[in-house]
Amino acid sequence: MRIGILASGTGSNLQAILDGCASRSIPAEVAVVICNIPGVKALQRAESARVPAVLLPHQKFPNREEFDRELVLTLQEHRVDLVCLAGFMRLLGPVLLRAFHNRILNIHPSLLPAFPGLHAVRQALTAGVRVAGCTVHVVDEGTDTGPILIQAAVPVLDSDTEETLAARILVQEHRCYPRAIALWAEGRVQIEGRRVRITGAGPRPDHTLSSPELTD
Repeated sequence: MRIGILASGTGSNLQAILDGCASRSIPAEVAVVICNIPGVKALQRAESARVPAVLLPHQKFPNREEFDRELVLTLQEHRVDLVCLAGFMRLLGPVLLRAFHNRILNIHPSLLPAFPGLHAVRQALTAGVRVAGCTVHVVDEGTDTGPILIQAAVPVLDSDTEETLAARILVQEHRCYPRAIALWAEGRVQIEGRRVRITGAGPRPDHTLSSPELTD
């Protein structure tokens, strides 16, 4: 399976995916990394891994539709099977969603459907929840509303700030995203309407991961 990764920033989840492919814990390869922001670390990570890195500054396009068309062309040129968003700070339009229908994954720092959209960790702290986490989901037309593949729970501590909680959630993101992609590459993901079924799972559903802090 060939993966195309869209990124806009430091690319820590990108690195987790690259490492998973290199170790073969993900039975796939990263075919291309596309960034819309010049000079970001994600580009450097791709180049260090000897993966094709493409810079597509969105400001150079007259509208989102034209930008999405160029994204689709670039992904198709690299024969991409699955698109993974890794800190990609652009909304996806119908052009890209149609071209890769049910073949785009994203990771979000909350236990969806709670706290979709921007500043999810801040939303969780403001709401006073005792458990936060992250979710890998299929991207659809809504904002973080697509079918859910994997989630991991992270406890919210009394001492937590937005930064400390986000850092602990990020550790779980680096576990969940590679695992979700591996399940996809193994052909074990079946999308049934709004739900996802993981086939060939053991006694414990492997689409729900717990933070070590929750398994004392």
